[in-house]
Amino acid sequence: MRAKLSYAITAAVLVFYFVLVGSRGVMLIESGTVVTVTFGVAVLILPVIGLWFLWKNTQFVRKANRLAAELDAEGGLPVDELKRTPGGRIDRDSADEVFAKRKAETEAAPDDWRSWFRLAVAYHDARDTPRARKAMQRAIALHEGRTIEV
Repeated sequence: MRAKLSYAITAAVLVFYFVLVGSRGVMLIESGTVVTVTFGVAVLILPVIGLWFLWKNTQFVRKANRLAAELDAEGGLPVDELKRTPGGRIDRDSADEVFAKRKAETEAAPDDWRSWFRLAVAYHDARDTPRARKAMQRAIALHEGRTIEV
């Protein structure tokens, strides 16, 4: 619940920022000179890109959460079997060991979204966020009946 609240607050702050920047772009365009109109248009592009990025990220998170809820209902969420340091951080060797199991599971069932979901969690635990995201995108695509290249 805390993560959802943090995400909502961050999204609200970003939207406020985009509105603020967009209003400045409109003000520049309203000035009417060639230079200010050019800058105004350039400034308006930033909030559009930011809103698109925020929208795509939100869709990704919602889909991943739906998969997690479905997997939880099936009793298939990965069990946290990771060893932790006294400070609470995940032990690297432990994360690598779990990752090797999840990778083998995914190689044995490459068309199963569940194995890709668990592999994404293992990548995340191993602090490999780009690969975690790609594995989760693959899980979402397989769940939706789409195919994507990984």
